[in-house]
Parts: sequence; C-alpha cells; structure tokens
Amino acid sequence: MSLESKFLSREINDLFWREELTLSTAESCTGGLLASSITAIPGSSQFYKGGVIAYSLEAKEQLLGVSRETLQTKGVVSKETVVEMAKGAMKSMNSDCAIATTGIAGPTGGTSENPVGTIWIAAVCRDRVITEKLEGDNGRELNVLYATEKALQLLIKLFPNEEKENEK
Repeated sequence: MSLESKFLSREINDLFWREELTLSTAESCTGGLLASSITAIPGSSQFYKGGVIAYSLEAKEQLLGVSRETLQTKGVVSKETVVEMAKGAMKSMNSDCAIATTGIAGPTGGTSENPVGTIWIAAVCRDRVITEKLEGDNGRELNVLYATEKALQLLIKLFPNEEKENEK
C-alpha cells in the first residue's frame, strides 16, 4: 500500500465514522488491494462490511448481480459494469456505500477498444454515483496502485467538504 493510500484510508475512516455510514467493495483488477487499504486503518470494522473480488464474468454476474446483457453489450471493462458491480456490493453486503473497480491491469489482455491500463471505477452512496475512467499503462503494479488510490479519492468526492463550504 502506498503512503497516499494510507492517508486516503484514514480520511475515509474518519468520514465514515462521522457520517455513520457503511461501506463495501467490489474489485476485479485491483484484486483486493482496495479492501486491504481500507482495513489497514484501525476502526474500519465499525463501517466496512466486506468485499467481493469478482475476477471472472461468472463472479460478477452471480455474486454481484451484474446483468448478462450488460456484460455482453457493454463489456467487462465499462462504466455500466462497474456501476452494477458497486450497486451489487451494496445490495449483497447491505451497505450504504460501495466502491468498485474493473479493468485491464496488464501486462496482457488489452484490446484496441480497451488497451492495458484502461480501468473503470465507481463510487456509489445511496442515490449518488460517481465514475471515472483511467487510461494509460504504467505496468501492472503501478496500474493497480493508481486505480486503488483513484478509487479511494473518488469515494471521498461523494461527500461535500464542509470546511471548503464554510470558506465560501
């Protein structure tokens, strides 16, 4: 876990304690690093319900409820799939919020439509949804680390920053 991930995880810990919300994860290309980053901070058991590492199509469909139609028409690496993954994690874990990742970490597996380094992230909390697409190949390890950090940042973006609001 990177130093940046540790700071972000601490911020998430504080945020979820303050807001009294629960969190779950659905990961493909990050392979559990997102869950590991969140649970590395003491106290995370009070809000983090669990996660699913859904690496295969079957796992995405059976464990997270991603529709077969979405997987066939939009593909595994798509905005639609990652949003369904996050919503599926929320449903299966009975959590208020979820983060999901899907993509091609590399070094192989890329296509012309989705080259290596293409990763979709979704952060969902109740009725709020934010997605982000990452592009660019920096090698498998850095692709996974970068996706993890961006996912943590995206989750934080779901919540208004009260200090910044008060400065206006």
